[in-house]
Amino acid sequence: MNTTPEHDQRIANMTFASVYPHYVAKVEKKGRTVDELHQVIAWLTGFNSKDLKRLIKEKATFAQFFEQATLNPNASLITGSICGYRIEEIETPLTKQVRYLDKLVDELAKGRKMEKILRTP
Repeated sequence: MNTTPEHDQRIANMTFASVYPHYVAKVEKKGRTVDELHQVIAWLTGFNSKDLKRLIKEKATFAQFFEQATLNPNASLITGSICGYRIEEIETPLTKQVRYLDKLVDELAKGRKMEKILRTP
């Protein structure tokens, strides 16, 4: 699935700091914790809580965020639809990575068990 160049550029320029509070609100509203959110983000990116604070303070864009990340080798096991796109069909790597993160946060908020969220082959 092709996203438009404008769509991809908008995602690349969006700051993690602008989206992070929405992730927190989404998971807490459903009874999950910030620690669980950080566990999910750490699984995907390798970032710990200290790294996340630094990235938020630096107002890192998603392009910068994922440049610094060490993507989990099992990230490709994240499939399904998010924001109207099938993740496995997204061709732009950065857009796919951001949608991986969105999907994991969504699954956490929906009450999925952590061992299912943190995929293993």
